[in-house]
Amino acid sequence: MSIFPLLIPCSGRVRVEPRGMSRAGRRSQLLRAGSIREAGGGCTMAPDPWFSTYDSTCQIAQEIAEKIQQRTQHERNGENTTRLTVTIRALLQNLKEKIALLKDLLLRAVSTHQITQLEGDRRQSLLDDLVTRERLLLASFKNEGAEPDLIRSSLMTGGAKRGVPNPWLFEEPEETRGLGFDEIRQQQQKIIQEQDAGLDALSSIISRQKQMGREIGNELDEQNEIIDDLANLVDKTDEKLRTETRRVNLVDRKSASCGV
Repeated sequence: MSIFPLLIPCSGRVRVEPRGMSRAGRRSQLLRAGSIREAGGGCTMAPDPWFSTYDSTCQIAQEIAEKIQQRTQHERNGENTTRLTVTIRALLQNLKEKIALLKDLLLRAVSTHQITQLEGDRRQSLLDDLVTRERLLLASFKNEGAEPDLIRSSLMTGGAKRGVPNPWLFEEPEETRGLGFDEIRQQQQKIIQEQDAGLDALSSIISRQKQMGREIGNELDEQNEIIDDLANLVDKTDEKLRTETRRVNLVDRKSASCGV
């Protein structure tokens, strides 16, 4: 196999590529660096903002995991964690905005046919992994999950060195394996509909409990009025008894003086 470079014409220019690299390997590198468009026998390569945004989002998630681990260590040492908590909260908000941007970029690329269906499915799988990781980080930040395991796994995904994560190394989840982009979207919509139905049922239960609380409150008000009336009657009866007692004592004294 020859090791001399191969000259490939591209839009009237000459681009040098290693002869030992296969066509599939060259195309995968170009897809990783940006999107390829072919027109009129030439080719132009425009940078793909999706991967750069994805890489920065993964770095933010990695930084959040490290900050949460630092906060846990500070809490164990009895140190103040206010500054770390504020930083983590800001990073979580930034992570949420980045994921929303990735969803918008992916939807735009698929709807305008800038990428293939297979590439759209692969990016959707990467995006789902990011969403799951965001939920785990948020639960760990609120101390709702197994924080040490989460931080350890988050740090392991970063590798031994901190760098740009490689999205091609992520394994597709079992739930979405073999499904197309439209099927995954329908599955997500079905899950959202089930969650909405559960929220509606929960809202109905809360409404009934609220109505029961109001009825109990009204009943307590009526009972309080009855108790107040009874207290007034008791006070009046007590006053009458005292008056009659004084009269009886007066009669006894008069009868005693008459007998003498």
